[in-house]
This record gives sequence, C-alpha cells and structure tokens, in this order.
Amino acid sequence: MTSQSPVPGDDIPDTTPPDAAGPDVPEAEANGFFRALGTGSRAITLVLAVLCVVLFVWLVFVVCWQVFTRQVLHDSAPWTSEAATVSLVVFAMIAIAYVYSERGHIAVEMFIEKLPLTGQKFAAVVIELIVMFFTVLVFIWGGIRVSQNAWGQSLSILPFSVGQIYLVLPVAGALIVLYSLIHTLRVIAGIEKPLPEFDENAEAI
Repeated sequence: MTSQSPVPGDDIPDTTPPDAAGPDVPEAEANGFFRALGTGSRAITLVLAVLCVVLFVWLVFVVCWQVFTRQVLHDSAPWTSEAATVSLVVFAMIAIAYVYSERGHIAVEMFIEKLPLTGQKFAAVVIELIVMFFTVLVFIWGGIRVSQNAWGQSLSILPFSVGQIYLVLPVAGALIVLYSLIHTLRVIAGIEKPLPEFDENAEAI
C-alpha cells in the first residue's frame, strides 16, 4: 500500500478574498437592459436630489428675507409670501418623487415579512400596481385637469399662473410611476428585495 506524497504548496492557506472573483450579482442584473435602467434611474434621482437641495435653500432664503424685511426694515417684500408658498408646493412634489425613488416612504411590513419569498414578491408587485393606479389617477390625470382649469388664474406678484404651478403634479406623478415600474421589474427579476431595506443610520437621524 503506497501513500500519496503531498504536492508542494498544498499546506499554504488560501488567502484569496471572497470577492476577488467579482461580487455576487444576480444574473438578471448583469443584463444590459437592467444596467441601462439602473443608470438612467440613478441619473434622474441625482437630478431630483439637486433640485430638492436648491429648492430648499431657496425656500429658506425667501422666508428669511421675508422676516428680515418685515421685522428689520418694517417694509415686508410683497413677493415673498407667494414665492414661499409656490416654492413649498414644488419642493414637496419633487421630494415625494425623490423619496419614492429610494423606497423611503412609510410602509407597514409586519404582515408581509411573515410570508415566504414568493408571497413577498407577489405582495410587492400588487402594492406597486396599486401605487401606479392611484398615481396615474390622482397625480397625472387629476393634475392635468386641475392645471387646465387654473391655467388662466394669474398670481398677483409672480410672473406665473396657478395652472403652470400645478404642472408639477403630473411631472411628479410621471416620475413616481417610472420608479414604481422600475421597482416592480427589479423585484420580479430578483435584483431588488421585495421589502425596503431598513437603514438604522437613517432612522437614527
């Protein structure tokens, strides 16, 4: 009976990092369609984030200027009241779309998380379909109707009409539908988890 001699180097431990061969990416995510979808989604989200920052800074400036002119100069700037109201409305609508892109809205998950993965996927798809239905009905269709009805109503100070301001409703609705559709496709493909991931750092803030 012969014994097999060890091959030189067999006793050297394997120090190769687990991710040296590449990250564990689902096969669907490597598809060109989902890569393009993810790139486009991230670009739109970045634009929305920049818009939110700009609108928030502008809103703070308008409110501060209104207080300064009223309390210090004793002559309140007449345009600040309407500008603050319009800025808040636009900021809120853009922020809603941005938060939805991050799946950051409040969600009750205590029942869904008890289901198996297939059930969670089904529930996630149904929820996204409901969101798309009401968004199309309220934000897009309703927003267009409201904008048309108020198109001729001019603001007293600003060079915009009320209907033009209301255009932010269908725009935000279209973005929400787009993100909802992206979430649905990614959940079905197994790229995205059916339930939003819990961010402890965000919750702490």
